[in-house]
Amino acid sequence: MFSFFKNRRRRKLRALPFPAAWDEILEVTMPLFAKLPAEDKLTMSELIQVFLEEKHFEGCGGLKMTDEIRVTIAAQACLLLLHLPKADFYPKLKSILVYPASYVADSFSMSESGHIHESESHRLGESWSTGSVVLSWNAVEQGALNTEDGQNVVFHEFAHQLDQANPASDGAPYLAPDLGIRARRSKYVSWARVMREEFEDLQFQEKHGKKTLLDTYGATNPAEFFAVATETFFERPDELSEEHPELYLELKSYFRQDPVTW
Repeated sequence: MFSFFKNRRRRKLRALPFPAAWDEILEVTMPLFAKLPAEDKLTMSELIQVFLEEKHFEGCGGLKMTDEIRVTIAAQACLLLLHLPKADFYPKLKSILVYPASYVADSFSMSESGHIHESESHRLGESWSTGSVVLSWNAVEQGALNTEDGQNVVFHEFAHQLDQANPASDGAPYLAPDLGIRARRSKYVSWARVMREEFEDLQFQEKHGKKTLLDTYGATNPAEFFAVATETFFERPDELSEEHPELYLELKSYFRQDPVTW
């Protein structure tokens, strides 16, 4: 019953006219939006309206929340959802916390002897499986405006949200939920092989100081690899398809988008 009312409310939201002021915001803050086919732009507008209605935005560190901030973040988050089957608007996500610039967060690490060490680190974003995404507005702005550097904090953290929707945050989001069991199994087998090989290759390249298309932060673990690969897929698709064709095809199959054609 709850699902019925939720879907009905979402249909009403998607049918609303997209505010002209929001279109103007996207023209300035998100050049990638202009590259999308007309049909995708329409769908994006619908998704953004639902996203903004369902997610709570909060300014932190003295930042005053504005429509520019909300719409810019929502648009980038919704681009990942654009053609995902049975997408549910990041169901675990409740709030987006936005700082004006990098912020300080506690970090914990364990030594070889088993002792836990606490320290502070400056961050641009993080994704929590408990229902929040934290972002630096400066990093969001820069990532949205520069569409060809492969660096986009919103794509990165919301890729983590897709991954965290699956109980194990391991770089393998839910694949093809609209297909049958056998077809899904085949998707997971292919995904696991390609992602493992590409992840291990990035680790090797980083270890030997090689120049890489993918940010070497992706060599940290499989979850970070998926997030970094997502950034590259949407921002440097031509290079990714040429240098890592199998990885590009896996991401193209998962997101059901082909940024090379934009």
